[in-house]
Amino acid sequence: MTTIATPRAPEEPGTRPTRGSAAGPRSLRPGRLGARRRRTALLWAVLLAGPNLALLLVFVYRPLVESLYLSTLQWNLGSPTARFVGLGNYVEWFTAPTTGRIVTTTVVFTVATVGGALVLGLGLALLLDRRLRGRGLARTVAFAPYVLSGFAVGILWLFMFDPRYGLVQELLGWFGVASPQWYTGRPWPLVMVIVVYLWKNLGYVALIYLAGLQAVPQDLKDAAALDGASAARTLRSVVLPLLTPTTFFLLVTMLLSSLQSFDIIKAMTQGGPLGSTTTLMYSIYVESFVNGRAGYASAVATILFLVLLAVTAVQLQFVQRKVHYA
Repeated sequence: MTTIATPRAPEEPGTRPTRGSAAGPRSLRPGRLGARRRRTALLWAVLLAGPNLALLLVFVYRPLVESLYLSTLQWNLGSPTARFVGLGNYVEWFTAPTTGRIVTTTVVFTVATVGGALVLGLGLALLLDRRLRGRGLARTVAFAPYVLSGFAVGILWLFMFDPRYGLVQELLGWFGVASPQWYTGRPWPLVMVIVVYLWKNLGYVALIYLAGLQAVPQDLKDAAALDGASAARTLRSVVLPLLTPTTFFLLVTMLLSSLQSFDIIKAMTQGGPLGSTTTLMYSIYVESFVNGRAGYASAVATILFLVLLAVTAVQLQFVQRKVHYA
């Protein structure tokens, strides 16, 4: 008997063969394909971010946990034994007679350096944003102190502040003003450190503000000028609101940097005279490497860490509400 084969209907373009069909291999299901892609993305994320996470765990979070543990011990550097005291180191710090002076010095130094850097940096950025001859060289010169070593900057300015032979004494003499006792007479040692810190970091703040100024749309400035707004009114009503993201970034970074400042104080005053320039950060160094009280120093470091964490959280919670993102 002769059989007649019926022709198969042609498949539409883009259709897949059904399961069990001999037209082609079995295709992957969409759910299975999505799971494979997610596993591949996770593998790449682990390969790329894994080394950085490992470095953070080893060199940041592990020392932080160990510092928390050491803060509960009475242990001197080099001693083979340590005694558990619980919160004794914290109680000692809060009841110490020098704590109030150290906190006051830290607050004054931080407010002066952060506020001064923001105000002076914005003014310098506005000046460098003008179309002046030699503007590129001026920007380089302004930013150069930021890349210098803080210890070297402190030593250099220590000679400049010399009340007998320093450059500052010569400049004050032109106006008939006697040079203060920068090294010994309060509050001049703290003023001296603040001035040097501002000089070193002013170029960084100005450079960040300059980038923010160049991102302000020119058509908004032109529209304000057509409406009759003066340059001061344009700055206050147009430019400064658009600079709030830049100001917020600088406020956070400069505040953290000021609270952790150490090298300039070490080079110029070493916390003196009589502790008048000793901040929280410098007191940690004194207690650990000068007095050898590692447990007590760890407690102070933990307190400083909590202060930094609280200040950053407050900034992120409240200050950022006034930030206007374009």
